[in-house]
Amino acid sequence: MEGLGEILAVLAAGVGAGAVNAAVGSGTLISFPVLLATGLPPVTAAVSNALGLVPGSISAAIGYRRELAGQRGRVLKWSAGAVLGGLTGATLLLVLPATAFETIVPVLVGLALVLVALQPLIGRRLRERRARTGRTAAVRADGGPPLLVGLTLASVYGGYFSAAQGIIYVSLMGLRLDDGLQRLNAVKNVLVALVNTVAALFFLFAAEFDWTAVALLAVGSAAGGQVGAAAGRRLRPAVLRTLIVVVGTVAIVQLSTR
Repeated sequence: MEGLGEILAVLAAGVGAGAVNAAVGSGTLISFPVLLATGLPPVTAAVSNALGLVPGSISAAIGYRRELAGQRGRVLKWSAGAVLGGLTGATLLLVLPATAFETIVPVLVGLALVLVALQPLIGRRLRERRARTGRTAAVRADGGPPLLVGLTLASVYGGYFSAAQGIIYVSLMGLRLDDGLQRLNAVKNVLVALVNTVAALFFLFAAEFDWTAVALLAVGSAAGGQVGAAAGRRLRPAVLRTLIVVVGTVAIVQLSTR
């Protein structure tokens, strides 16, 4: 990486990615293109991006700690799937051709956006059906096996290429849980932090990366994570949902055209 301009651009990208990841998700769509613009090869850029955004994801999870109250049990259960999925996705990044997952990424993000947008309607219908069939509150508390499987598969995707990973998490949880969007967003930040950390540890020993880019993103994303958490928790559910859809739509366009 050469020149003050590139250094400042990567640092700023780290701040932006950390903030967007904390409040919505898809911060990778800010930082990854900037790394490519500095001349890094795609896989090296992806690995450097994953490593550099770890402090930001941890910072975001800490920033949302208040909304995590009372969710310890289900977060611990989902964390096992996140760790396994993140490691699997990181492995796939190094052994599969880049086109293997990139062809379906826009489809996955698009489906997630539809689920987020329709979550209030779908949630209401699900509550009505549960009331008619007498399903227990215990099932609703953690979403059951379908949600665990879905979050684990989303973690595989996150370990491979984390763009819109958080949006997919929120959409899946919104389908299965009767809970507020801010609380789901808090859980999303924990899962993203776990997946990013596991993938990063794997990449440290198995992949090539750019230390300068990693350091700049780490500093920027750590600061951005706090900013995004503070801003995101003040948003009303409808506003946050709209922001998720807007950012996700931009993600689809960017992923489809790059």
